[in-house]
Parts: sequence; structure tokens; C-alpha cells
Amino acid sequence: MNHSNIIIAASIAAVFSVAHAAQPASLLPASNPFAKASTLPFNYPVFDKIKNEDYAPAFAEGMRQQKAEIEAIANNKAAPTFDNTIVAMEKSGQLLSRVSSVFGNLSGANTNDTFKALERDLSPKLAAHSDAIRLNGKLYARIKALYDKRDKLHLDAESKYLLERYNTDFVRAGAQLSDADKAKLKAMNGELAKLQTTFAQNVLEEANASALVVDTREELSGMSDKAIDAAAKAAAAKDQPGKFLIPVVNTTGQASLAVLTNRAVREKLMALSLARGSHGGKFDNTQVVLAIVKLRAEKAALMGYPNFAAYSLEDQTAHDTTAVNNLLSELAKPAVNNARKEGAEIQQAIDKSNGGFQLAAHDWAFYSDKVKAERFNFDQNELRPYFELNSVLTNGVFFAAHEVYGLSFKERKDLPVYNPDVRVFDVFDADGKQLAIFIADFYARSNKRGGAWMNAYVSQSSLMGTHPVVANHLNIPKPADGEPTLLTFDELRTLFHEFGHALHGMFSNVKYPRFAGTRVPRDYVEFPSQVNEMWSVDPAVLANYAKHYQTGAPIPKELLDKVVASKKFNEGFRTTEYLAASILDQKWHQLSVSQIPTDVLGFEAVALKEAGVDYAPVPPRYRTTYFSHTFAGGYSAGYYGYLWAEKLDADAVEWFHENGGMTRKNGDYFRKMLLSKGGTMDAMEMYRNFRGRDAKIEPLLERRGLTEK
Repeated sequence: MNHSNIIIAASIAAVFSVAHAAQPASLLPASNPFAKASTLPFNYPVFDKIKNEDYAPAFAEGMRQQKAEIEAIANNKAAPTFDNTIVAMEKSGQLLSRVSSVFGNLSGANTNDTFKALERDLSPKLAAHSDAIRLNGKLYARIKALYDKRDKLHLDAESKYLLERYNTDFVRAGAQLSDADKAKLKAMNGELAKLQTTFAQNVLEEANASALVVDTREELSGMSDKAIDAAAKAAAAKDQPGKFLIPVVNTTGQASLAVLTNRAVREKLMALSLARGSHGGKFDNTQVVLAIVKLRAEKAALMGYPNFAAYSLEDQTAHDTTAVNNLLSELAKPAVNNARKEGAEIQQAIDKSNGGFQLAAHDWAFYSDKVKAERFNFDQNELRPYFELNSVLTNGVFFAAHEVYGLSFKERKDLPVYNPDVRVFDVFDADGKQLAIFIADFYARSNKRGGAWMNAYVSQSSLMGTHPVVANHLNIPKPADGEPTLLTFDELRTLFHEFGHALHGMFSNVKYPRFAGTRVPRDYVEFPSQVNEMWSVDPAVLANYAKHYQTGAPIPKELLDKVVASKKFNEGFRTTEYLAASILDQKWHQLSVSQIPTDVLGFEAVALKEAGVDYAPVPPRYRTTYFSHTFAGGYSAGYYGYLWAEKLDADAVEWFHENGGMTRKNGDYFRKMLLSKGGTMDAMEMYRNFRGRDAKIEPLLERRGLTEK
């Protein structure tokens, strides 16, 4: 799950949503679609009425209004109370929240030149707006006064935790700094916001500029005729008629590497991917990275921490760099050993086919599929006819949600969408009452950032009387008109994963916007989504969706058995590429101000070697210069969180199996104890209440094939 930069930059605005003090009169024309809450069901955005020129004035007025609201709270002559200070802040910024959620989501899912320019302009302004709130001395004095007597206020558990979180949020934002240091921090935050936006936009532009272009169909041998036709169409659209274009996706690995038979073409595609952001030109990110790392280190030092990772991790469930370093180093050696064993098998396959070369990164996907086919006697492409997108969604993802949680779904065509491929569903709870609206945006576009993620357009809050409107975004290649969308196994798993995030948002049952849905620690947020992946291979769910798109025949049991048997194959590769990226994230962010290097790629090479993950056939899942998770914000010093959360996930999956698997009783308990609670309590305490103990690491090691043989 990722979050667009603008949402991160505007996190204060997005979680505050109308103060108890009188709202300032609006200067925004009533004709602006953000001027008041949408009257569509659940405040669903009026996508058909929003124009590019509506955003800037809405942001300006939204910030102006919230500034006035916050000033009214800070300067209130009445003694601070929970209601006139904390609840009032929770209710502030309604207009800014509306425009931030839509703009933030669409800047990732459906951007354009106007969006990009506005994003560059807004990012420092939103950072400054956030700072103006968090660094307001009078406001923090009211919060601190309440915090110091929190045990005497007779607050319910969620309200008390909200007060504690507000105090922590403000302290971590610099509320206790001197005025001089606050001024320094504001300047740093503004510059960081601009740099992170530049990094993210460079990654998108570079991906488009780095597409593989070849002259002949023969060079794309191994790809289907339809895929080659699509490549010809893509080239023509880029004013290169007669040529063939394969776009580059955000990860280092590229899907086409698994099928391209021409090794020279594979090598060129991998080289294009690996070089992104580091080969000069206007989209080069090397100097941007160095500037970001330096500023983050300076910010951490100003806040009293040895490095940015120490600052960031203190507020996560991992708490410190030692815990994260121990996890990553503990897994690195067995992961790389596994990858080397897999590499040796692949080399045997290369030699057996008289390849006459040593395994390289651009060979791995192509030959590992051959090894897998030989060992398990099946080809990944045999699966795809059974994984048609609509069937996977409705008969798989939605079916599992019905069986486990009692949900039902009804597609509706009357609500506006921002792209014709976007689908909208009403979501009903087991009692028949509408729970949420779900937006599905699955296809890749050139104006959509890479990867897959979930966003909330409207978050649940009983205080605000709001219900969830959540969206899933994937980057599945869109087939030619009239052709079915047949998923790979990874795309199938991603569909279930992202819907796990959606469930977390939909099941939210909290009072305060600050705690809604997925507003939990970064290293915990992936846990519920990873648990939902288990249903993708549950026999009952598979039997319901895995049917041949032409004949309707169920997936053969022998093929399914091979899929299950092969699940741990290539885990060495998968774990190593992930660990390499996670280690890079930590290495960059555990630098002090005096340790910032000048050579990005040189630092990267040394960091990987020192960690023992410099196995050339398995490069990092993301190299530094296109690592948006960490350098565009969101997962800064936090990319380890997927693995940290997977420890909880694997342990929770074991709990499901111990208690009978797919039952409503299990689903209702998981929902009650975890999914409904959002961020209303300490995340690890929440897990212990669910499991009765801390999570064990053994299920994760077993899943990843990292147990001693």
C-alpha cells in the first residue's frame, strides 16, 4: 500500500476534518465542487464536476479556513478542555480534507501536467500549513495542559489515547523546540516537501522515458502476438510508428523478462530498468537523493536523534534501529543462501540448454520459469486462463469477504468516475445495511504511478458521521478491446492483498478521524492486507473463481497441487530482493549529517556488500534512484515494515488454521479485535489481545523457506 505524496504532505489537514468555534465565512465560490460536502451517497466525490482549475482555490481557502479555526482554538480564553481543544481540532479543516483526499488520490491515479505543476507548488505550502499547526506554541500549551492531567479527565479509552497521540504528534513535530529551531525545522520541511515531489515526478517521467523500443517483431519473440501488437500500438502512440515499445514498471524486475527469448533484448530491458534516475538527464535523481538524505539527517539531529531512522522508528512498533537491523540481518544470510541455491539450479538449466553464459539478473525470470516448469511440470501461463479479472474479483475477492465477514457487493453505474475503466460497488454488511463504497481502478495507464495501493476518499468517523469510500489501485496491463483480462499469479495475489487494506478501511468503527481505518503505524499497516492474501489459495475460494474463462471448467486439481507445491520456489529470490531494498532504506537513513556520501551508486554498492546481499543475479527490488517508497515519503526508513508485518500475518494465518479456517466466527473475531479498531490503541497490544500472546517468527520462517533443513 502506498500513499500519494500530497496526502502525506497534508496529513495534518487530512485527519482534521469544523471547529466548535464558528467557521470563518467561505471565500470559495459556491460553484466550486469542493465548497461543500458532496451530496452523493457517503459523500462520494463529484468526479464529473471537478475541473483542474478547481483545486488551487479550494486548497488556498481550505488552508485559510483551518488556520482561522486553529487560531480560534489556540486563543480561546476558556481553560482547555478535551472538547474545546482536542475534539475541536479533530473537527477542523473540513474543506481542506475534502480537496486533499481527491487531489492526493488522483495525483497518483490519474495525473496530468496541471496536477504535476500544482503538486510542486502545493507541497511546500502544505508542509508550512502543517508546521503552522504543530509548531503553534499556544496550541501545544493547551494540549500539554490536558496531557499532564489525562488520568483525571475521566476519558474513555479511545479519547485518552487520542490525547496521548496528539501530545506525541506535536512533540515529534517539534512543538518543544526553541523559536529559532522551529524556524529551521519549517525551512527543512518545506524543502523536503519540494524534493520528495521532485523525486516522485522524476520517477514517473523516467519510467515513461526509459521504455524499451525495438525495431522488429522478432526481437520480442516469446511474447504473445497480442502483446506484440499492443507494443506496436504503444510505439505508434509515442510517434514511433513501425517500432515496438515495452513500458518499464516501477520495480527493478520487468514482467516481459520472463518470456523474451532474445537474451540481448532482455539485457537491454534490465539495463534500462536498473539505470533509471542515475544516468544523467533531466530526470536524474542522484542529487535529489543526497539532498533528501542530508535534510532528513539534519532534521533528526535538530530533534535530538542520532539519525533519521532513529527518529522515524521511535513511533513505529519496531521502536528502534537495533530491532530492525536485527530482523534484516537475521534473515539476510539464509535468504541469500537460498537465492544462490536457486541460482545454481538456474545455471544448470542454462548449461543444459547449451546457453554458454553465466546467469545474470536479466536471465533469472526467464530461466527460473523453466526450472519451475520442469520441477513442477507446469508453466505459469497455464494458470492465467483460470484467473480472469472479473471472476477473480467477484467470485474470489468478494466471495471470500462474504464467506468470512458476511459482506455482499452490488455494482453501480450511476456514480461518476474519473476514468471509464474505473468500477464502483456498494458494500453491504451482514445485516443488509450499507457499510461502504468501493472503487476499483485496476488497469495501468501512463499517467498513473506504478505499483498497487489503497486510498480512502472518505474515512469512517462516528464523530463526523462519515462512512468509508475506499479505492484499490493496481497496474494490470489492459488487453486489446474484446480480449479478457487474464491475471498472473502475482497480480491475483495483489488483488487480494489490496482488498485487505480496503477491508481495514471499510470495517473501521472509531469515533475520531485521527484513528480511522489504516491510520496505524507504518510497520503494522501491511499486516491485515497480507492476511487477506490467504484466501486467494483457499480451496473453497479457488473452486469458486478459478474457472477457465472460455469453457468454465474448474482449474484441474493436479495443476492446483503444483501451484501449492511450488509456492516456496523462488522464495530465496523474492526475500533477497526485498531485503536488499529494505537494507538500502535503513543504510541511507541511519547516516548522521557528517556521514552523507557524494556518490549514490557507490554508497549503494558498499551498503549491499557490507550487508551480504550483493548477489548480482538478484538486484534490489528498488534501487536508490527509483525507490519512491522511501525517497518520495511514506515509507522513509520504513520499507522493512512489509516483513515486520508479515511476521504478524504468518502468525495470524496460523491462528485461522488452528481455529477452523474460513468461518464467520473467525472472521467476526478478526474484525472485532483488529480490523474495526483502526489506530485506537497500541498496535502490538491490539495484536496480543487478538492472539493471546506476541507473534512467533517460526511461521514466517517456514513460509519464506528460511528454516534450517
